[in-house]
Amino acid sequence: MLVVSVPAVLAWGEDSGGFFKHPHFQMVVAMMLVALAFLIWAGGWWLNTRLAAGPQAETSLVRLAVPVIFGLTLIVMWELVVRGLEVSLVILPAPSVIAARFASSLPVLWADFVQTIVKGALSGYLMGCGAAILTAVLVDRSAFLKAGLLPIGNFIAALPIVGTAPILVMWFGFDWQSKAAVVVVMVFFPVLVNTVAGLAETSQMQRDQMRTYAASYWQGFFKLRLPAALPFIFNGLKISTTLALIGAIVAEFFGSPVVGMGFRISTSVGQLALDMVWAEIVVAALAGSLFYGAVALIEKRMTFWHPSQR
Repeated sequence: MLVVSVPAVLAWGEDSGGFFKHPHFQMVVAMMLVALAFLIWAGGWWLNTRLAAGPQAETSLVRLAVPVIFGLTLIVMWELVVRGLEVSLVILPAPSVIAARFASSLPVLWADFVQTIVKGALSGYLMGCGAAILTAVLVDRSAFLKAGLLPIGNFIAALPIVGTAPILVMWFGFDWQSKAAVVVVMVFFPVLVNTVAGLAETSQMQRDQMRTYAASYWQGFFKLRLPAALPFIFNGLKISTTLALIGAIVAEFFGSPVVGMGFRISTSVGQLALDMVWAEIVVAALAGSLFYGAVALIEKRMTFWHPSQR
């Protein structure tokens, strides 16, 4: 039997820089943290499976709990793996590091949020979607516009943002107006195409029936065709929420005042401050989720009669 005295252990610890700094001990700790991460992931997966397949699966509480559990287990696993494997901050910072940077940079993040999301993305979204819906009404009334404008719209929608953004920045300047212009270009045609498709959703028999009631074009439009088109319109509006955020952030890479999410991301990458980059990503993710959720909530209120909302 091997007997090791306490003085010998202490002497070994002093010679090797300390017991807790020994490579073998650190390797064991790293393996334990990684194993714990996968155990937590497996536990969260098992719990979510039970909840999703259980008798209360359709309740609001379970439908909220499943994504929350999934997100929390993912964050905990991320933290443990990064800490256990000692991943460099430049490659992937731990969630705790990102949270600390987020908390310490709230004034900067708020200024970037106002510049990019409120001024650039939201204003461009409202202008682009409003113009698209009005244009769709004109296209619906004109066979010439339907045959000529929609193919051009598909062509413009296929243009890469990295090609159009620098041009619009040079046209409209480096402030938020150019970012709003980029957002208008990105959201206009998805909403236009969906609205035109929605206005054509009603059948000829339904339109003929409105004529038998002596309804004018606008009466038939507001009482029949527009309500039938709302699910299509909201599909375009929801798609455009993410396009608006992407367009505003990417446009700032090509010219911006010293504020804005895109500006902050590009400069932080150059400074290797990846924790700040991830903090901006968190802001963008939260803003995008709230933006999409707000549009989806309005859709649910306005299209409660549609089978997709039942």
